Amino acid sequence: MAEENALTSKQLLNELTAKHYEGALQAKAEGKPVAWATSICPDELLAAMDITTVYPENHAAAIGARKEAMKFIEQAEGDGYSSDICSYARVNMGYVDLKHADAQDIPMPDLIFSSTNICHTVLKWYENLAKKLHIPLILLDMPFNHTYEVSDNATKYIRGQLENAIRQLEDFTGHRMDYDKLAEKMDMNNATCEWWKKATDWGKVNPSPLNGFDMFNYMALIVCMRNSEDGHKLFKLWYEELKQKAEEGKGPWNSAEEKYRIIWDGIACWPHLSTTFKTLKKYGVNMVTSTYPSSWYKVYETNDLDGMARSYTGNYANRNLDFGEDLMSSLIKDFGVEGVLFHSNRSCKLMDFRCYEVQRRITDKMGIPSVIFDGDQTDPRVFSEAQYETRVQALVEMMEKNKELKRRGDLDV
Repeated sequence: MAEENALTSKQLLNELTAKHYEGALQAKAEGKPVAWATSICPDELLAAMDITTVYPENHAAAIGARKEAMKFIEQAEGDGYSSDICSYARVNMGYVDLKHADAQDIPMPDLIFSSTNICHTVLKWYENLAKKLHIPLILLDMPFNHTYEVSDNATKYIRGQLENAIRQLEDFTGHRMDYDKLAEKMDMNNATCEWWKKATDWGKVNPSPLNGFDMFNYMALIVCMRNSEDGHKLFKLWYEELKQKAEEGKGPWNSAEEKYRIIWDGIACWPHLSTTFKTLKKYGVNMVTSTYPSSWYKVYETNDLDGMARSYTGNYANRNLDFGEDLMSSLIKDFGVEGVLFHSNRSCKLMDFRCYEVQRRITDKMGIPSVIFDGDQTDPRVFSEAQYETRVQALVEMMEKNKELKRRGDLDV
């Protein structure tokens, strides 16, 4: 126990990531059912049915971060998948053919579990997986929220699908849902999400003890371990470490000072994670938050399927522009943000198209500078290091000008 307590959260993160994948491969070897699922799905249902779950988006991001994506992308494009579709999908479809990645192997699925609250690419991506592998697909259709709040009709519609998904899982496994166990998974999900939010909220402190790029790495575990004791332990430990740093007045880095505080809007450029991070650090720019933390804050009353339905359809990517504007405005205020860096991600059409309008609204409403750079979450061909640094330099110049105006009293704080 003492040895376990001595682990840092980063060490525990690495151990739990390895445990997650090793456990999935072992489950497959033992003939236990394995599901592939989307990143923000109600996987409490799968956990309560003892179905081991792997997340292709996590896997594709890991492959991208280890600069191995192109062989899978080329395999998928050779099979006829367009370069215009999501690179996570192309990496995953290529992996289905090649079945080995130096970065990490995952077992082939026995079940596909998909939720459209992240995007609608997953409709065809996961349907194609199910057809190619001749396995069942459970699809949760979560309509886009054109109204500001999640409507009662949408809640009722999704609740019905949750109930149907439970029946489908019972048919798949051959045993009934254990609702006591489901309640336990819901409780653990809520507790883990609370620690995730508490940890990421340390970015509000100035200087921030949180280096926002760490959030990208820890995010893998909020995807796959929201309803597990391991995930709960990790995020509580991360929170405690950040709390100690904040109390000691430490910033995000040991070797540099936090000069500017920004929001990063969009998915990370996994193949260029080091470059994007080091460029920001060189100019003293810290990503203190993003729209990501709220997307995995899935908290609702235990045993309340209506609450679960509202929570899972209410994430940022599935909400209208007014909601997105208000969320970013509140983040700017609460985290003392001085600028916004928008990632125009070729893979993520919904986020890519909306970022220009969100940028316009935020500039008008909040009066802080922002820039947009071109990139992709896993396709390394789209990103330009020179363009990225030029945009960061421009953002720094605008933020510095605002600082000078504030010092002279010519700009409202």
